[in-house]
Amino acid sequence: MKIRRSNRLVDMTRYLLEHPRSLVSLKFFGERYDSAKSSISEDLGIVKHAFQTWGQGRLETIPGASGGAVLTPFFSEENAQAAINTLVEKVNDDSRLLPGGYVYLSDLIGQPETLRQIGKLIATQYVETDVDVIMTVETKGIPIAQSVAMYMNKPFVIVRNSSHITEGPTVSVNYVSGSVQRIKKMELSRRTLSSGANVLVVDDFMKGGGTITGMKSLIKEFDANLVGITVFAEGHPVNSQRLVDNCTSLIKVETMDGPEKKIHAQAGNFMENVFSKKMGN
Repeated sequence: MKIRRSNRLVDMTRYLLEHPRSLVSLKFFGERYDSAKSSISEDLGIVKHAFQTWGQGRLETIPGASGGAVLTPFFSEENAQAAINTLVEKVNDDSRLLPGGYVYLSDLIGQPETLRQIGKLIATQYVETDVDVIMTVETKGIPIAQSVAMYMNKPFVIVRNSSHITEGPTVSVNYVSGSVQRIKKMELSRRTLSSGANVLVVDDFMKGGGTITGMKSLIKEFDANLVGITVFAEGHPVNSQRLVDNCTSLIKVETMDGPEKKIHAQAGNFMENVFSKKMGN
């Protein structure tokens, strides 16, 4: 049964969004909608224009018998700035301040819309980077890694703080916690990461950077490659010492933990790291 163009466009867009960064052949869409390839090509042109107009990604069409269309979701600079501003507004709440200068973020990370913004922002930064896997550490980084994985259409792996029998054989490393200056251990299942894999590290919050340093050590143990580090929020490091360089943060939080508890949230270095570099500055 022939399907009207309006219905094709809706279903085609939905399918591409659910299969980002995947080559979808014209033949597949033609058989799906019982339509000629010429009609499908015209439909894809409309979808491509819509994504460009609204700054929500890039649709590439690949010619030839084995060609098709690939949708890469990302934010335009304007949309990215708007998303960052929204995150800053949500975090800028004095009631979020916890003892030790930490910030309560669990409710935000549990909100689907916030996770979509975080995931798409991070995917925007690495849109031209060859990433094989996203890595995070339990527990609050898990939803962020999952959101990024959805937009990048890549698997994610979870570093554990203690042994889990369901993980099978693991590789473990010791690291120094940047916040409490204690030796801790983290582990990763041997089955989750391949030698030579390009790894993107994401997390919810960074102060001293000890946890991320531990993940960097694990990546080396697996003979894999670290291609980037991005966190949702960056706090002020203890004693002004940061163990990690070249980390991107969506927001930066300054706290005053005293009689008058204060939080000042502002944009992190994301916009500078992503869009200034793209403009060649």
